[in-house]
Amino acid sequence: MLDLKRLRLLRELHARGTIAATAEALSYSAPAVSQQLAKLEAEAGATLLERVGRGVRLTDAGLILLEHAEALLTRVEQAEADLAAASRQVRGSLHVSSFQTGTISLLAPVLHRLTRRYPALRVHVSEIEPDAAVRALTLGEIDLVLGDEYDRGLAPRYPGVDWEVLATDPLRVVLPADHPRAGTGPLALSALADSPWAVGLAGSAYTDTVFAACAELGGFQPDARHHTTDLLMILALVRAGQAVALLPDLLGADGDLALSVRPVRGGSVERTIYTAVRAGSVHRPGVVELRAALRREARSASTVLDQLAR
Repeated sequence: MLDLKRLRLLRELHARGTIAATAEALSYSAPAVSQQLAKLEAEAGATLLERVGRGVRLTDAGLILLEHAEALLTRVEQAEADLAAASRQVRGSLHVSSFQTGTISLLAPVLHRLTRRYPALRVHVSEIEPDAAVRALTLGEIDLVLGDEYDRGLAPRYPGVDWEVLATDPLRVVLPADHPRAGTGPLALSALADSPWAVGLAGSAYTDTVFAACAELGGFQPDARHHTTDLLMILALVRAGQAVALLPDLLGADGDLALSVRPVRGGSVERTIYTAVRAGSVHRPGVVELRAALRREARSASTVLDQLAR
């Protein structure tokens, strides 16, 4: 009989590549991991691993077993979720990965209400890059990902993950209120070819999207003087008159008297806000309630932003 805990170990090893990394992730000792994998090979009656340099990889037999392990572990999680759903109790721990503006505008207000309604629900929030977050989701380290993705940086689509789009978040031109191009109505990006820009870090999906928009819609490469992962820092630099930027509506720049927010003329630039959970946990009560609340919050936020943009 194959042991489920050892099958989980096989999945972790395949994802992490070394026994040491697997042991560290699971808070085991490396000898304990090796011992459990040896027992799994004995149970399977086949060689599952082979050494490659300092790491290991799965043999053909190991890959076959991994495919079945993924299916078995998903079914076990589905059974646990269905049993929890039958009890209708929203309780336990939920580990959530989110991003800055998603947490500020969507997740935080949702959790304020949700945890008051369900005091036995404990939510842990971490900020993790989208690619790493989805990978952590598949490994069971995260229960729900609230993420954003740009056309120039789509999150990887792993099997066994349930995706739901919450909203499309347009990026608009944000200028200091005293900028020569400040005003209302659509603005051609080419009008900002000589302005200093604030963008994300080089190679990020956000930065690639901004550069692509400037090239395709404006015919220029922006003078990117400021680089940061923090959109609020970009907003502060624009407010201080140091830059212009393309920023998502969810950031809430509209209504700030120190700023001018204008749609992009000649095309659309946007990102997608989504949630992702493991397919096996779709019916888990805490997951169901959190997703539904985020869905409502995103719908409400989109309505407000549409009204402000008019």
